[in-house]
Amino acid sequence: MANHALLPTSSLVSRIKPTFLISHGCRNYASLIIKTLVLPHSSRFTQGHSSVRRARATRILTRRVSASAQSLTEELVEEKPVDDPNSGNSIRRRFLEFFAARDHKVLPSASLVPDDPTVLLTIAGMLQFKPIFLGQVPRRVPRATTAQKCIRTNDVENVGRTARHHTMFIMCGNFSFGDYFKKDAIAWAWELSTKEFGLLADRLWVSVYKDDDEAFALWHDEVGVSVERIKRMGEEDNFWSSGVTGPCGPCSEIYYDFHPERGCLDVDLGDDTRFLEFYNLVFMQYNRTEDGSLEPLKQKNIDTGLGLERLACILQKVPNNYETDLIYPIIEKASELANVSYSVADESTKTKLKIIGDHMRAVVYLISDGVVPSNIGRGYVVRRLIRRTVRTGRLLGIKGDGKGNLEGAFLPIIAQKVIDLSYEIDPDVRGQAPRILEELRREELRFVQTLERGEKLLDQKLKEALSNGSTNGCTPCLSGKDAFLLYDTYGFPVEITVEVAQELGIQVDMNEFDVEMENQRQQSQSAHNTVRLAVGNDADLAETIPETEFLGYETLSARAKVEGLLVNGRPVEEINEGNEVEVLLDRTPFYAESGGQIGDHGFLYVSSADSQPNGIVQVKDVQKISGSIFVHKGIITEGALEVGQLVEAAVDPKLRQRAKVHHTATHLLQSALKKVVGQETSQAGSLVAFDRLRFDFNFHRPISDNEILEIEGLINEWIGDATLLQTKVMALDDAKRAGAIAMFGEKYGEQVRVVEVPGVSLELCGGTHVSNTSEIRGFKIISEQAVASGIRRIEAVAGDAFIEYILTRDNYMKNLCSTLKVKAEEVTPRVEALLEELRQTRNEVSAARAKAAVYKASAILDKAFTVGNSKIVRVIVESMDDTDADSLKSAAEFLIDHMEDPAAVILGSSPGAGKVSLVAAFTPGVVNLGIQAGKFIGPIAKLCGGGGGGRPNFAQAGGRKPENLSAALDKARDEIISVLSEKES
Repeated sequence: MANHALLPTSSLVSRIKPTFLISHGCRNYASLIIKTLVLPHSSRFTQGHSSVRRARATRILTRRVSASAQSLTEELVEEKPVDDPNSGNSIRRRFLEFFAARDHKVLPSASLVPDDPTVLLTIAGMLQFKPIFLGQVPRRVPRATTAQKCIRTNDVENVGRTARHHTMFIMCGNFSFGDYFKKDAIAWAWELSTKEFGLLADRLWVSVYKDDDEAFALWHDEVGVSVERIKRMGEEDNFWSSGVTGPCGPCSEIYYDFHPERGCLDVDLGDDTRFLEFYNLVFMQYNRTEDGSLEPLKQKNIDTGLGLERLACILQKVPNNYETDLIYPIIEKASELANVSYSVADESTKTKLKIIGDHMRAVVYLISDGVVPSNIGRGYVVRRLIRRTVRTGRLLGIKGDGKGNLEGAFLPIIAQKVIDLSYEIDPDVRGQAPRILEELRREELRFVQTLERGEKLLDQKLKEALSNGSTNGCTPCLSGKDAFLLYDTYGFPVEITVEVAQELGIQVDMNEFDVEMENQRQQSQSAHNTVRLAVGNDADLAETIPETEFLGYETLSARAKVEGLLVNGRPVEEINEGNEVEVLLDRTPFYAESGGQIGDHGFLYVSSADSQPNGIVQVKDVQKISGSIFVHKGIITEGALEVGQLVEAAVDPKLRQRAKVHHTATHLLQSALKKVVGQETSQAGSLVAFDRLRFDFNFHRPISDNEILEIEGLINEWIGDATLLQTKVMALDDAKRAGAIAMFGEKYGEQVRVVEVPGVSLELCGGTHVSNTSEIRGFKIISEQAVASGIRRIEAVAGDAFIEYILTRDNYMKNLCSTLKVKAEEVTPRVEALLEELRQTRNEVSAARAKAAVYKASAILDKAFTVGNSKIVRVIVESMDDTDADSLKSAAEFLIDHMEDPAAVILGSSPGAGKVSLVAAFTPGVVNLGIQAGKFIGPIAKLCGGGGGGRPNFAQAGGRKPENLSAALDKARDEIISVLSEKES
């Protein structure tokens, strides 16, 4: 922190609101003065409004108090500064308002779960506009501005250790889609920085791409930045590329100088101790072709990013992003639970508190957007951050919930502070609070159950690694197998193991870990940290084919014109009978797959000039490309089809009705789940098909049989109510205020379609639905299961599919009754009686087999041979033909009981095709020689393509290669003779 100075009391008193003094009483006046005495040195505020200084002074009070004044701080915190222009929320609003005043459309932040298979999470502000930049969809507006939530975990190890690294951050951006370009982008960036936010011009430096003379001239000639403050930089720093090919262009960045006294000679903008880059302008003007050459884009775009946390750090005069009001309140809550003071803590403690502050922001917003902890993909990102936070909290001394309940969880307490701060960034987070807090509580307690044992094992393994390194004179290394054991058995993310090991100077064998991981499970796709763009066929189609007019809400048939034909993705003018084809129409009644509902099936009837049909296309699927172009996929069953012809597009009415029934039933299912199971349930995916519906939702336990019956009863009751559905189009904000639920994975424009089952359900949905709930006829859940950690899946049938399901099950029951010769109500007790009879019979057979095995064993007692001279050991190594594993065990036990100590018995059998059973039994006398049955039998079993183990005196093994049994027993005989002879000598 900077130096501090005491302000005169008179100056202090003038800053205090009279209403505040009255409301708190004279008794608190002295304590208020005590708390406001220590303020930042005036040199810290070289520019800005006096109101900013007052607000800043009030905000930092709680960081400057001594322990003795802690109770007084709690009273003062209640008085929050208002209209602080440099608070994080104000900076965000001012940015958006600045560009809104320049005709930019303010758009909401997109979800952290992107609708893009090339990236795992939303990592940049421009990601939601990628289809526009590619020309895949037409621009809705020429200019836009956003404050986008972003997640990046590629440098998580730097979080808390540097002033600027975060996993979760807000990227404010202004975007131009073929509208303004460099001149306006540069002018507005400078105006925003120097006039709107009041940054001194002599504190700002600019970088440009080395060959971008146009940008250099604009900064110098138009804006007035001196030549020495404009640095030309290379492609690595100042040329943005989406990938090997695709859109690209030069960048220009604005840096803030914290130490202008160091002068202008030999300046390195990469010096983090002096400079902070806070605004990046990307001039997307080229397309890089496959041969590496650059060609000008038809539509030049602007993509900018201003780091909210970074600008807040500058304006709020704090040494790092973590001490801004965007993150510091979270750190304060963690400090409270750890019973430490951030202001006087050492650097190690501060780093741990920063990690908690950063990671808690990330996991709260991720869980709010539907990501739940798991061992794959996005879920692994959340789990890794949660577990890193839990371990960090324990290192700080947080026990239980940090408030005395040792069985509790502390993450939900800190998460509540994140939720309290979330309203302006993402208003939906508060509505998800119960689910977020419960998910964090459950995940933390699950991890804590194994954490202590894992920590002890890790400590032991690290000590062994240090000892081995010291003994061998090499760098200590933890084996990949040990790291994997910690990950697989104790839930330690390998990143935590590596982090702890590095603190002690120990390496981790990650190559070996990767091999172990591959054997255990398929690795999840790692998160990309660049956004891939590529100009392809979709972009060309968007330029030549108009948007498809959808008529399917009102009609199932319509006259349409063929705008384009595709075969294997390539445009053609004509296609003949027998070929698969993709047909693009100017208008269509066919529903294209979206929102979980599959595309319609039906036919396109091609008419000649005299209106006689001369061609038929059977449509089997309909998809959307480039936003609103419908692609009808099918096969020409008769005649031919040409671009420009007219067709009669006809949807299969029976299949459409099935889809409508299942889609409305899905809405009813979501409402029933919230009523029966809890409001915290939320959709995580869906499928609306002709034969069934599938609904994935966030929940931590199986749905009980009684709950399933209650859900089914509630839905069938709503069906019987014969309620008329209502659909309307309204503004997105109005729909959300009305309580409409958004469907998972669906994107929405400014105007949305709302589907309502009055008194039951209200959802944003573009799908097709029944007019009256009575059309659904009936509803039945056919399965409920887990599909991932924290994700359940229900499959159900309704309408015709429901009738078919019931009739099929009824037919099964009739056949079962006929076979068992009982009535339907007698089937269950009859089956239970048959199972009991079967169990008893199996036990009798097993006992008979064991007796037979013992009988065989008695016959081979005299086949025992002896090993040794001074100490004779009796040994039996024999094959028992097709004896099963349990009977083989009984035989070995019989033999070892009837042989004098010391004795060893090794038996093998082939109980069936592709099966080998092995057993080894040693008396105490053999075990005392240091020979263990479990270790002995394993290598023998490998010869038969298997493995096994057990106790020192008794072990079993199996295999898959009975043809090797004889050789394996010969090997066992040789080995037991050899080891016994060696032990005797």
